[in-house]
Amino acid sequence: MTSLPSHSAIAAGDDQLAHAITHEPGKLKRTLKLRHLVFIGLAYMAPLAVFDMFGMVAEETDGHVPLAYLVVIVAVLFTAFSYSRMVRFFPIAGSAYTYAKEAINAHLGFLVGWVATLDYLLLPMINAILSAIYMGAVFPDVPFWVWVLLTIGICTALNLVGVKLAASMNVLLVSIQLVVAVVFVVLTIVNISNGANGAEFTATPFFSSDVQVASIAAGAAILALSFLGFDAVSTLAEEAEKPERDIPRAIFIIIGVAGAFFITVTYVMQTLFPDVTLLADIVGASPEIAKYIGGAAFQAIFVGGYMMAVLGCGITQQMSAARLLYAMGRDGALPKRLFGGVNPRTGVPVANVLIVAAIALTALFVDLDQAASMINFGAFIAFTFVNLSVIFVFFRFLKRRTVGAWIGFVVAPAIGVVINVWLWSSLDSISMIIGGIWLAAGVLFLVVKTRGFRAPAPDLTGPINLAMYE
Repeated sequence: MTSLPSHSAIAAGDDQLAHAITHEPGKLKRTLKLRHLVFIGLAYMAPLAVFDMFGMVAEETDGHVPLAYLVVIVAVLFTAFSYSRMVRFFPIAGSAYTYAKEAINAHLGFLVGWVATLDYLLLPMINAILSAIYMGAVFPDVPFWVWVLLTIGICTALNLVGVKLAASMNVLLVSIQLVVAVVFVVLTIVNISNGANGAEFTATPFFSSDVQVASIAAGAAILALSFLGFDAVSTLAEEAEKPERDIPRAIFIIIGVAGAFFITVTYVMQTLFPDVTLLADIVGASPEIAKYIGGAAFQAIFVGGYMMAVLGCGITQQMSAARLLYAMGRDGALPKRLFGGVNPRTGVPVANVLIVAAIALTALFVDLDQAASMINFGAFIAFTFVNLSVIFVFFRFLKRRTVGAWIGFVVAPAIGVVINVWLWSSLDSISMIIGGIWLAAGVLFLVVKTRGFRAPAPDLTGPINLAMYE
C-alpha cells in the first residue's frame, strides 16, 4: 500500500494535496496537458449551444437570461471548488461516482454514478438531434437520419483513434466557434448602436422591477446544462499528465471563460430582442437573429460554426461517458468484462465508446424536448453529492479543524448543496418523473447486485488509510 499524505500536508493548502487513496494505476494513458483539458471542457459545453436555449430561457425569465446565467455561475463556482478539492484526493476516473463512493458510502456512490449516467449517456443523443435540426434547415432535402448517423459516426471514429487526437481536434473546433461567436457579438453591438429594433444598452437584462425569483430559478435550472463541461474534465483524471494540478486549474479556467462568454452573448441578444415573442421561432431563435444582424451570408457562416460546436461537443460527450462507464465497470458496479477494459494499443475503452454511440442512435426516434427534459436531474444530483463528499472528507478524515478548513471543507460546499438542491427543485415535472424512474431502477439494480445490501458494493480503490490522518 502506498503511503498517504499526512493531515498537515492536506491542511497546508490545495497545492500540497496529494493522492488520498490507494489504487493500482489504470491502463488509461496520461497524455493530456492543461490546454487539452481546457479545450475538452469548452468543447463539451459547446459554446455556441448558448444560442439554442436563449429563446426558451428568455421566455421563461421574462427577458432576464444574463441574470439567470449569473445565478448558475454562482452555483457552479461553489461546486467547482468542491470538484477541485476532490480531484486532488481521488485523481482517478469516475468523477462524482468515485467521490461519493470513497468519501461517503459505496452503495450511495453507485447510485450517484447511476444517476449521472443519465446525463452522460443522453447528451450525445441530444447533440445528434441538434446536428440534424440545424443541417436540415440548410439542406432540407437531406433526410434527418443522414445527419444523425454522420454526426455519431465521426465522433465515434475520432474517439476510437485515441484521446490525444480527439483533444487536438477540439482545440481547432472550439477556436472556430469562438471566432464565429465574436463576429456575432460585434454585429449585434453594431445593430444595437444603430438603434435596430429600437434597442439600447441598459441594465434591464440583469435587473428590473418585475424580476420573479421563481422564474429566474427555473431559467437557471435549464441553463445548468451549459456548464457540464467542467464536470466532464474530472472524468479524465487518469489521462491527465498532472491531474492534481491541472484539472482544478482547468475547471476554473473553463468556468471563467464560458461564464464571460455566455453572459456577453446573451446580454447583447437580450438587448436587441428584449421581447423574444417577436421572433418567428423561439426555440430556434439564433439562426433568425444571425440573419437579422448579418444577412443570409452570415447566417450560413453561423450555422457552419454551430456544426463545429456540435462535432466538438459530440466528441467530448462520448469521451466522458465512456470513461464513466469504464470506472464503474472496472469496479464491478457494471459487468467488468464488457465495461472495464481498454484497448492496450490506443488506451481507449472501445466497448464503452461503441455503447455510447449505440445509445446516441436513439436520436432517430426521440425528439429534442423529450431528450432535454431528462438531462439536468442527474447533473444536480451529482453536483450536490460532490459538495457533500467534501464535507464528509472533513469530518471523516481531517483531524485539525482550523477556521480555514471549516470554511473550505464545510461552509463553502454546504452553500453549494443548498444552491443545487434549490435549482434541482426548480426542474419541471417531466424531469422529476423520468429522473425518479431512473433512480428507482438504479436502487433495484443495487439491491439485486448486493443481495439486499448484505454484500458489499464493488470497490476499486481500497480503503483509505485512516491512521495517516491521525
